[in-house]
Amino acid sequence: MPSYTIGVDYGTLSGRAVVVRVSDGLEVGSAVHEYRHGVIDRTLPTGGQTLRPDWALQDPSDYRDVLRTAVPQAVAAAGIDPADVIGISTDFTACTVLPTLADGTPLCELPEFSTRPHAYVKLWKHHAAQPQADRINALAHERGEPWIDRYGGKISSEWQFAKALQVLEEDAEVYARTERWIEAADWIVWQLCGQETRNACAAGYKGIHQDGAYPSKEYLGALNPGFADFAETRLAHPISPLGARAGGLTAEAAAWTGLPAGIAVAIGNVDAHVTSPAARAVAPGQMLLVMGTSTCHVMNGSTLAAVPGICGVVDGGILAGLYGYEAGQSGVGDIFGWYVDNGAPPAVHDAARAAGISVHDLLSQQAAAQPVGGHGLVALDWHSGNRSVLVDHHLSGVIAGLTLATQPHEIYKALIEATAFGTRKIVETFEAAGVPVTELIAAGGLKRNPLVMQIYADVLRRPFAVATSEQAPALGSAIHAAVAAGAYPDVATAADAMGKVERDVWKPIAANADVYDRLYAEYTLLHDYFGTGEDKALHRLRAIRNEALEK
Repeated sequence: MPSYTIGVDYGTLSGRAVVVRVSDGLEVGSAVHEYRHGVIDRTLPTGGQTLRPDWALQDPSDYRDVLRTAVPQAVAAAGIDPADVIGISTDFTACTVLPTLADGTPLCELPEFSTRPHAYVKLWKHHAAQPQADRINALAHERGEPWIDRYGGKISSEWQFAKALQVLEEDAEVYARTERWIEAADWIVWQLCGQETRNACAAGYKGIHQDGAYPSKEYLGALNPGFADFAETRLAHPISPLGARAGGLTAEAAAWTGLPAGIAVAIGNVDAHVTSPAARAVAPGQMLLVMGTSTCHVMNGSTLAAVPGICGVVDGGILAGLYGYEAGQSGVGDIFGWYVDNGAPPAVHDAARAAGISVHDLLSQQAAAQPVGGHGLVALDWHSGNRSVLVDHHLSGVIAGLTLATQPHEIYKALIEATAFGTRKIVETFEAAGVPVTELIAAGGLKRNPLVMQIYADVLRRPFAVATSEQAPALGSAIHAAVAAGAYPDVATAADAMGKVERDVWKPIAANADVYDRLYAEYTLLHDYFGTGEDKALHRLRAIRNEALEK
């Protein structure tokens, strides 16, 4: 009888489960569960204070609901005997992190903290800890902390330490009750197997764990005396390698999922990094772009190098024996969605309905018909801040060249181009630092948009391969589950058997690329002026907004 594993991918708005045949990676069933609470960015579901700008929270009950609904539905859709499932693995957006008690109970589920924002899960795109991140970075450089260069010289406000320091400084009572500060990727594994674990990927990229240690007690105490013991108390747990077995499925979790108790539960992982084996992007130089609401750029390298503005380089962060590099863009699909929801006029929505297509598809068709450069626009892709290479979430979006004749599809196209220019900036930064990028591979929902993919190929002057799976992170998790269950000796071997990719699907058009070189030069001028220059206009605008909203 064939054996199967299940991969569960926890995204920003939903969780999806995929049932995968271990022998060849065939996906035989899947299901998606939309989070009941979604992204909490205005008020808590229990009431309480209105959230300030740049907050993004979640409710951990949504994550358990995925196990109760999507997993059994996926097994039913596959039509297999649950007894043939040998393992389960999960991945999460990161850094998505929460405070818990020592037994894993989320603080937001305690009655006394249900109306306290800092007791909830902080989603990856919670950017309100930027002041703490700025201090973390300044002090690290002042003290010459050796780990700061592993993160391109800057720690992001999205990551564990900035978010935890924000809790301490804004709600000391919640911080005092926090016995564990844990990635959601590790918390959900705790729920599945009853064992607290810490995965090497999230710990390395989001938790500043380098060369076997977190930042020192002396450094943390210099940030804030009450923060000195943060790592040794709230993060204290051995780091587990990717693909390892965390434990066996508990009876409670077996009842949730309908799976056999005792099957292998793999160590948790981050959604982008777990996708690499699903796309067979595990060799040095193969850069995987996981393109969705944001884009994460991950790649293995054979040597260690300091790359300015990257999210991190971690030994074994993607695959054992290689250095895993990560960069990223905080807003990509989110930017396109923002424009459709807030910028496209009613006539565009009416036309899309009349044509029986989405507004995204209509704008994409109209934009594709226009020659490259025909809109006279250039934009900056910072609507959700800049993750790489500036690492500054106080930045915001810019569109230059607007006239009274500018059409909605032209703005939409300029925003797509801006995200492609952002990726080109990242690739050029890697190569300038001596880390060659030999192949580009796309995964995620945006790979399905022909306009997006052709623009990316043209802007970067490189062909794009495409991950075949429509649920590549979940497939990647299933691959790790197969390793944890003992079906394969390591992740690379499992990736070769179970991963899927189509090579050179999108190829650059030389004439388009020539025009995009000129537009990219304009993008670079704006990028440097607003992002690295002395004039901090975007910072001042954000400060004025925050002051007005907090009155």
